[in-house]
Order: sequence, then structure tokens, then C-alpha cells
Amino acid sequence: MTQEKMKDVVSKLLIDDPSNFKFHAAYLAYLEAWEENPSDETRIELNRLISSLNVIDGNFEEFYANLGQFRKQREFNPRFRIQSQRKSDWRRTEKRDARNSRYR
Repeated sequence: MTQEKMKDVVSKLLIDDPSNFKFHAAYLAYLEAWEENPSDETRIELNRLISSLNVIDGNFEEFYANLGQFRKQREFNPRFRIQSQRKSDWRRTEKRDARNSRYR
């Protein structure tokens, strides 16, 4: 079997059900893993996982446990830090800056 025919054989399953929130979330996780893993063997296993979840009425814990090996772990990296202050401190700073800007 050639590579082109093999890619036709392994295709993404379109069995999403937006009315079922849990299954829809699982399907989105399946799509994400599908895009991250281009190998045919992995995609066959992903298809088996989502179809078994669809046929058997929802063992989501087992599904996510099996899906975890195909998903890439993302590190949390905050790009900025949010600093807050009290309103009175902010007003005091604004008054001081306005006063100083008049005399510059």
C-alpha cells in the first residue's frame, strides 16, 4: 500500500455531538491530539479511543487516561504580571503626576 492510500485509509472521525458537553470536550481533545500526531499508527489508536467512547456511553476517565500519552504537555509561562493597587493609592499617584506635569 502506498503512502497516499494509507493516508486515505486513516481519516479523522467526524462524530462530534455539540449537544453533549462531555463528549464534545473529549472530541476537541481528540482533534488536538490528531493534529499533533501525524503518524498513522497513532491516528488509528486515536480513532479507536474516540469511537469506543462514542459507542460505550462514556467512560471519560479511561478515555483521558489513554489520550494523555498522545497529547503534548504545555508549560504555563505567564508573559506578564498583573499588579493591582487600592483606589486611594491610585488617586494619590494620579494627583501627584498631574501636579508634577503642570510644572515641567
